[in-house]
Amino acid sequence: MEIFKQFSFDSAHFFSNFDENHKCRETHGHTYRLTVFIEGELDPHLGWVTDFGDVKKVIDPVIKSIDHKLLNNIEGLENPTCERIAIWIWDKIKPGLPGLCRIELHETLTSGVVYKGK
Repeated sequence: MEIFKQFSFDSAHFFSNFDENHKCRETHGHTYRLTVFIEGELDPHLGWVTDFGDVKKVIDPVIKSIDHKLLNNIEGLENPTCERIAIWIWDKIKPGLPGLCRIELHETLTSGVVYKGK
């Protein structure tokens, strides 16, 4: 069975290595939506794969560290594309979430990335 929990955060970034006429070169922000998927067996006694509260305890400190921040200033997030942000988040949360199988990070309502780890 696969369960999921969603989170959101607001952050800004810029891409100084983009062409000077590219709209994303300048500092701009997004409301990101993160969905975390955990795969596992249904516990016959408790009736769930894992406690959503335990998932939140792992994710919240990571979200807090990037919410309302300039991502370019976060260690390990140089050139913070949506893809690189997803990898950074994965690396932070994977140790605390047994069964983590993928994450989805939406930069806009219609654009994002799915990351399944290395």
